[in-house]
Amino acid sequence: MAANSYENAGMISLCMTSEQAGKRRTELAKSQHPFAIILSCSDSRVPPEIVFDEGLGDLFIVRVAGNVLNDEGLGSIEYGVDILGARLIVVLGHQSCGAVDAAMKTVAAKGKAPGHIQSLLTAIKPVVQSTPKANVKHVVDALRLSTPILKARVDSGDVQVIGGYYTLDTGAVAFLETK
Repeated sequence: MAANSYENAGMISLCMTSEQAGKRRTELAKSQHPFAIILSCSDSRVPPEIVFDEGLGDLFIVRVAGNVLNDEGLGSIEYGVDILGARLIVVLGHQSCGAVDAAMKTVAAKGKAPGHIQSLLTAIKPVVQSTPKANVKHVVDALRLSTPILKARVDSGDVQVIGGYYTLDTGAVAFLETK
């Protein structure tokens, strides 16, 4: 596990020595001021801090399979905007998403997923017959219209909500037009 620690990851991925990482952790223990919120899939192949090459305290991350929006995730995003002051929200989908694939297969089979997995599929179902990036666009639109906090901030231009799509094969993120 030590090989995967933040200190070691900081030395390799974030260009920080363990001393620099320790100093940054001390700063962050007092408060955090992330510049962006990332709503991302829980997929282990898509860690936002690494995808966007950001360090400790830079991003406020909300992760759920299929990057779907639920009340807890929305509350976390609102907290990031209203309390922490983040002005950018990125909904990050990705190639080969298992949750989207499962939703497509379950809908095609006219079936139902076991346990609480069904709640993920229910959230993805409205866009399952569309393009793979449609789920990202759907969540971006939902966030932009979410009241009482986000819609007013988006309408005023204080907060921007954008969609991104990560390609596992290349490691690139393409930002999507959602209007």
